[in-house]
Amino acid sequence: MKKITMLIIIVFILAASAAVADDSQGHFKGKSSETLEQALVNFSEYNQKLSEVLKQETLSAPDMQQIHELTYTLENALERINTSMLELAETLEAVHVGSETGDTEATRSEGLRYLETARQIVK
Repeated sequence: MKKITMLIIIVFILAASAAVADDSQGHFKGKSSETLEQALVNFSEYNQKLSEVLKQETLSAPDMQQIHELTYTLENALERINTSMLELAETLEAVHVGSETGDTEATRSEGLRYLETARQIVK
């Protein structure tokens, strides 16, 4: 199961990385997501903005431009989220190995580190 989870995370990271690749046409850069917390806020906020635009019966050229610009921030957020999920999976693996080998110190420290990040995603 952990190999499948890691594979899924890697696929998401590669997809996000490709989407965020440098745009040679010098387009809008979007809001940055330097931290997981910031990425989650941007992801929620910009999904809501995208939802509002997509509710319209028809999409005008300005609507399409707005959607285009929103996607840059969403891509930045997804890249940070995916990177954080990969790191979270690695931390959980350290908890798993620590518990398996009886390393209480590593299990506790890595477990607390894992929970700190996990609780940002699911409160």
